[in-house]
Amino acid sequence: MEAAFDSRYVAPCGPMVDELERRIAKVAGRKHAVAVSSGTAAIDLAMAEYGVDSSWTVIASTLTFIATVGPAYHRGAKIVFIDCDSTGNMDPALLEAALEKFRNPKLMVIPVDLYGRCCDYEKIAPICEKFGAVLISDAAEAVGASRGGRPAGSCGKIGIFSFNGNKIITTSGGGALLTDDDGIAERARKRSQQSREPFPWYQHEEVGYNYRMSNILAAVGLAQLEKLPRFIKRRGEIKAAYAKNMMLLPPVEGENNWLAVALLESEEARDAALAALASANIEARPVWKPLHMQPVFAGCATYGGAVAEDLFKRGICLPTGSGMADEDVERIVRIVGL
Repeated sequence: MEAAFDSRYVAPCGPMVDELERRIAKVAGRKHAVAVSSGTAAIDLAMAEYGVDSSWTVIASTLTFIATVGPAYHRGAKIVFIDCDSTGNMDPALLEAALEKFRNPKLMVIPVDLYGRCCDYEKIAPICEKFGAVLISDAAEAVGASRGGRPAGSCGKIGIFSFNGNKIITTSGGGALLTDDDGIAERARKRSQQSREPFPWYQHEEVGYNYRMSNILAAVGLAQLEKLPRFIKRRGEIKAAYAKNMMLLPPVEGENNWLAVALLESEEARDAALAALASANIEARPVWKPLHMQPVFAGCATYGGAVAEDLFKRGICLPTGSGMADEDVERIVRIVGL
């Protein structure tokens, strides 16, 4: 942080941003990272790159936070939701069924690496290629994860990370667009800085966005990034302790252990456990309410849905902070087991 202040770069540019981008690109196995103000901003920049508008169909995981499809909604795209498999990630077979029907020449697919567990891109990527769909990897929750030897954020034309305050590493608020394409990176970086042209005065040939990350927040991210292996290890220990005492969401190879998700017997058992934790002043919540169940998306097509709905009814996201002590975990296990 001292180096960030000493550099006198406080606004959205500076050496800390450059260094964070270099290191994040390496974590993701990408050629480029563009540091921005949020994961949502990174998704919007990905859509700006392809000109997503009302003529597009955007197909996304249903078991995710609304930010995955928020930019598509604001751009007027048709949104289609895909159910998950037992791991909580997009079901490739249902994705293929959706693409068979929506043979729109303008297709975008956004799988979500749920709770730090990468999707099965070995199946998803060829399906997208078969139908000519643009693949955007929403790895917002999966920094440091991998699957099949591929880091989170490395799949598709563009990947995205989030560094929000609740993620495994944080810049307070922030995110990154990840790509191997020089042109995409250059255009995203320009758009994130109001699309200013290289003139001594402010000149604009298009309207951009105020999406760039500040140098100060990038310094926070660099400090956090050094601790990422330790965070992953500690959260893995916490999840293992939970797993000895309750059923968790099935494991996925290479997950970053961001959150432990317990699966209870019923919706009633879920609500009772949440109430018991709340009475002990311990924050916990259900898994994401599937987007196809959200009132704002009532008119959207959905493929499947029963698996995500069941996980929502029975799943609890348990405290999994890297700084938790063993006694904290034991206390939570006792409360949930009441």
